[in-house]
Amino acid sequence: MPTSPSGCPARPPERVRIPPGAEVATSRSDGGDPIGFSVADELLIVPCEAEHLASSIVDGEIRDHDSTIATDSVFYPFDAEPKVDDTLYVGLSEAVPSCAVTLRFDCEIDGIGVDPNNPPLAWEAFTADGWKRCEVERDTTGGLNRAGDVVIHMPKRHEVSVLNTVRGAWVRARVIAAAADQPAYSSSPRIQSLRAFTIGGTTEVVNADAIEDEIVGVSEGVAAQRFRLQRAPLVAGAPMKVEVAAGDDGWQKWEQVSGFATSAATDRHFTVDTSSGEVVFGPAVTEPDGAIRQYGAVPHRAATIRVRRYLVGGGRHGNVSKGRISILRSSIPFVQRIENRSPAFGGVDAETLDNAKVRGPITLRTRDRAVTFEDYEQLAHDAAPEFARVRAAEADGTGVRVLVVPSVAAGDYGQIRFEQLVPDPEVLQRITEHLDARRTAGARVVVEPPRYQGITVVARVRARSRFVPEELHSECLTALYNYFHPVIGGPDGDGWPFGRAIHVGDVYSVLQRLAGVAVIDDARLFAADPVTGERGQAVQRLDIDPEALVFSYEHQVLVQEG
Repeated sequence: MPTSPSGCPARPPERVRIPPGAEVATSRSDGGDPIGFSVADELLIVPCEAEHLASSIVDGEIRDHDSTIATDSVFYPFDAEPKVDDTLYVGLSEAVPSCAVTLRFDCEIDGIGVDPNNPPLAWEAFTADGWKRCEVERDTTGGLNRAGDVVIHMPKRHEVSVLNTVRGAWVRARVIAAAADQPAYSSSPRIQSLRAFTIGGTTEVVNADAIEDEIVGVSEGVAAQRFRLQRAPLVAGAPMKVEVAAGDDGWQKWEQVSGFATSAATDRHFTVDTSSGEVVFGPAVTEPDGAIRQYGAVPHRAATIRVRRYLVGGGRHGNVSKGRISILRSSIPFVQRIENRSPAFGGVDAETLDNAKVRGPITLRTRDRAVTFEDYEQLAHDAAPEFARVRAAEADGTGVRVLVVPSVAAGDYGQIRFEQLVPDPEVLQRITEHLDARRTAGARVVVEPPRYQGITVVARVRARSRFVPEELHSECLTALYNYFHPVIGGPDGDGWPFGRAIHVGDVYSVLQRLAGVAVIDDARLFAADPVTGERGQAVQRLDIDPEALVFSYEHQVLVQEG
């Protein structure tokens, strides 16, 4: 949720705190009612400035350039002919985890040779886990070749450390190996001055409106009472706080449970139907011998029942596109504007009746126990419905591998970043604990992401006479990224099939479906490392492991006039 005032902002007198629960929303001008979101984790926007400057060349000592900050003296951060791992270091005054920082350079055009829109330069910050890559929002310096700003988003665990006996919150720009067809530096940039300042920060939000202190009704003192909330659906997995008036003793807190099977008659338990928004208290059940057994306590007659806080939202309508969240409903000093820097994802609608008909027999047959692979898949979905795909497979003959694929938000052309496919460790742990309590005796369960086979498509096509090559270029890339996609790709559009081989013929088939393509002059398929993009020789067919999926890495399409 970055603030982005123009120019160098006046430094706030202290840190700006974005509290959990702060409310933001889409604009009404987008059409329809605004969609509300709430801040999930606290964000501190910390002011900073550049205090130290240093550089190093490969296998060389770290050179101090602090005088540049004080006197604007000129220096070269890299070797005369820059090499991989030549590095510029910037020491900030404060650690700025999850903040957006502007580095304002005054540079001269000496670092010639590079593409100013794609320089072979990696911005990294030192964290509790070592050096981590920063996201670069924009770089108007053209790779440190002219005066301008580099705006970077810092990782969550950025911290103060010591570099060459100097204490600072360190950020660095490191020369990296140029990719294929990417120009490299032929000489070092020339830096004359540097200023740094914080302009905002980023935190997660969830599609939810917080409702507080809602009176839902008065107890009749009987079992199985139901109280409907004023709004629904509720955010799945969000804790709910229910309290029952207890006279002079104030309000009694009741605990939310998934079911009453293990609830004793004195346990203050309740369940909630997230789809309908019903709060349900424990039932009384007649046993085979005629005795009545109460599952969960019953609120006293005439006792007022209130819900202290619950979250309303969720569903696919909350998967809004980049930039749509722009309204700050909560008043927070020094925040000038907000936006979502990436599309929202993970929202799922309530279960359909047809799906319930399929799931019901599975649930009844296993009685919440994992026996078959289908059982493991269904139970994993129950534990984490936000995941897009789940697949269970045999592991080492005696165990079960549960492979999970997160829902992902696509960027330009439908492209996704590989780190989006890395599941949250906390969610993996939640699934593991859920399955561990339901597995058969002796079964070993491992929950992890599948292996991904990266691919790069390089194609050359000719456009039909009435089609604009630039627009067709976008259509070609979008078609390739959508087809070779782990979640929405494949022949059926429901995700690339596990283990399905990739053929160069698939590329021809995808491109030939586009109305603007007259001729496909050439199409090549390369295996690519999904992290580094390093690729091998062109192949006609690429076999992948039975439990692996495909990942698209920087497809390249040249469109020529027909």
